[in-house]
Amino acid sequence: MCADDRRAGPAAAAAFRRLAELPAGPERDRLRDDVILAWLPMAHRLAGRFRDRGESLDDLRQVAAVGLVNAVDRYDAALGNAFASYAVPTIVGEIKRHFRDRTWSVHVPRRVQDLRNAVRAAHAELAAGGDGSRVTDRQIAAHTGLSEDEVRQGSEALHSYSALSTDVEIGGADGGPSLGERLGGIDAAFDLVVDRESVRPGLRRLPERERRVLYLRFFVGITQSAIAAELGISQMHVSRLISASCRSVREGVLRERGTAGRTAGVTQASRPRRTPAR
Repeated sequence: MCADDRRAGPAAAAAFRRLAELPAGPERDRLRDDVILAWLPMAHRLAGRFRDRGESLDDLRQVAAVGLVNAVDRYDAALGNAFASYAVPTIVGEIKRHFRDRTWSVHVPRRVQDLRNAVRAAHAELAAGGDGSRVTDRQIAAHTGLSEDEVRQGSEALHSYSALSTDVEIGGADGGPSLGERLGGIDAAFDLVVDRESVRPGLRRLPERERRVLYLRFFVGITQSAIAAELGISQMHVSRLISASCRSVREGVLRERGTAGRTAGVTQASRPRRTPAR
């Protein structure tokens, strides 16, 4: 049996009728395999139409083969239609579904993918028929009947199909910094901002000597013995000052947070409640 459209008609029809008549078993499996192999070149030709779109031809041929298998299993010879007329849209649909669902680096909803396709086609048409000036979102919206917000969504999706590796070198210069090296990281100091602002009022309320002790210990980083020598007091006294000062600051922070929480609760409770309509 040959899958050439000019010669395969009678042979293909007979094979599919035989396939429909045979019960499940080895003989039917062999005939099914023969039918699939006979039409596989057509599936490969259809896959070739989608080359140069970012997917390897081998992968596209595998997807097309899946579509061919589905077409063979679902084709009903009793309807009298040629197998090719049923198989071609089935295989092409499988390939398009692969591009839609499997090849995007970032998941994009189907609706936005459709907007992307519409925006891309409209941009190409307007650019080809225009005077060389930049095509605006308003022009695309008027051309497609979409809103400008939908056009912007479609335009953003144009850049979501493939991702850029963080190892790529900026500007293409050999030995230059990579994109990953230029990306910012999490600054651990951000976690200290709230804490520092919380203790600031308590530190200001401490006596000058206690503030000096905390500054030397926690900001300058010198030992308690060195602080004691500088202030002319014992190390035990320095330790007690640090403990008492930290406790005072901590209690002040907790007290202020408790007051703020109660104030928020009172404010929430004082708001008039709406009586549901009957």
